[in-house]
Amino acid sequence: MLLSKSKLIIWCISGVLFIVGSFAVYTWIALNWSFSNGERAGYVQKFSKKGWVCKTWEGELQMIPVPGAIPEKFLFSVRNDVTAQKINNAMGKKVALHYEQHKGVPTKCFGETEYFISDIKVID
Repeated sequence: MLLSKSKLIIWCISGVLFIVGSFAVYTWIALNWSFSNGERAGYVQKFSKKGWVCKTWEGELQMIPVPGAIPEKFLFSVRNDVTAQKINNAMGKKVALHYEQHKGVPTKCFGETEYFISDIKVID
């Protein structure tokens, strides 16, 4: 039994809409459901807006080590311009960055890392 041309077109359009809709739902879940969250303390040593098409804020936190330990870098992304401005204002100061880890984000368009900063506190 052969499908008519109009039914075949409807099936193809339905398939494409299903794939696009599934991708959109998956992306929404990946960006809104947090795998883990916490805080990292240290000094922000690099912070810039990067990207060819999708501009995201990307940074590097030099974490404060225990005496005698090797310093560690924490790479992070920021999606909110207000939070990015707070980080820019706190450059050179000791800060605590509150992050949420989002695993499985489908593209780098939302951020280059899986750690997204949601808040910042300056530590005296």
